[in-house]
Amino acid sequence: MLDTKKFVDNLIKEGFSHICAVPCSFAKYLINGVINNEQIEYVPCASEAVACSVAAGLKIGGAKPIVIAQSSGLTNMGSCITSLLLPYKITFPIIISWRTYKEGDSEVQHKHLATNLPQLISAYGYEFEILDQSNLNKAIQQLIKSNSSFIINILKKDTFSRVELREPYKLHLGYIPRSKFLKILNELYKNSDTIFIGTTGNTSREMYSFMKNTKNFYMVGNMGGALSLGVGMAKTGKKVVVLGGDAEFVMHMGGLTTAGRYKNLDLTYILFDNESNKSTGGQATYQNHVNYIGIAKYSGFKVVENTILTLDEFKNTLLKLKKGINFLHIKCSYDETTPRPPVNAILINKI
Repeated sequence: MLDTKKFVDNLIKEGFSHICAVPCSFAKYLINGVINNEQIEYVPCASEAVACSVAAGLKIGGAKPIVIAQSSGLTNMGSCITSLLLPYKITFPIIISWRTYKEGDSEVQHKHLATNLPQLISAYGYEFEILDQSNLNKAIQQLIKSNSSFIINILKKDTFSRVELREPYKLHLGYIPRSKFLKILNELYKNSDTIFIGTTGNTSREMYSFMKNTKNFYMVGNMGGALSLGVGMAKTGKKVVVLGGDAEFVMHMGGLTTAGRYKNLDLTYILFDNESNKSTGGQATYQNHVNYIGIAKYSGFKVVENTILTLDEFKNTLLKLKKGINFLHIKCSYDETTPRPPVNAILINKI
């Protein structure tokens, strides 16, 4: 295991200036170490494609960036890698966590790339190396090498030592836990034909625990695509409620503008905003500058103009909703970690 603080100190010593990342639980201690150190800049990105493009701009401008993402996120980088980095010969270190999969595991989003990641990397025109887990100097040299070569550094689990965020960077949310809002949804919509789509991460896990009496689709992968999935389902005549998150909202915002064309759908998008990437380490999303309600409104949604903070507000709003494409923004806090839905619940593909 690598000493994370020393690793970050050595990155700075070698002149690396920015970490462009979409958090992954395998890299959470490395990301925490970067956030804690003011000599290197953490650049949280809405998607892996954004991270890759920002890093390309940084490299062209004379900086030394590193990109961090998980294996499923490497697919989001594909266009940037093949149509920008390769033809323009732009190189910088890319660290990709290699998520594994065991048969029967409910994390089905990792199943394909658990065995096919090397082929994907090769198809992109890159080589790969496993980031050394025991020799810090060798690991740093691997990143230096990939700064000038088309090499992707593969990150395995438990590579970095534990690092907690320093107090100034920790979130202290005083909002109501999301589970209490989910219980209201379960109460109001139990045994109805309404279909609930849960986005990637803790949202789906909590839905499984707290919404036992509703028709649920748990989308464990394809982050940023829950709303678009809901649009397609609603266009078949079904009543659909999408339960999203703040990190998910920004990943593929084209889904909002696409949904906004179809005023006659029975589609509600509920954004649960806990200001964090809860399932990948709990780091802040750094999105306080984003006007979620304004973006949804000018994309064509009928919005609830005020952010919802209380359970009574939430329940009363739901009771007043009419058919159309609706948007609600709710501030909520963390729940304790809840169990993942079992694989037989995840793999339901017809509702």
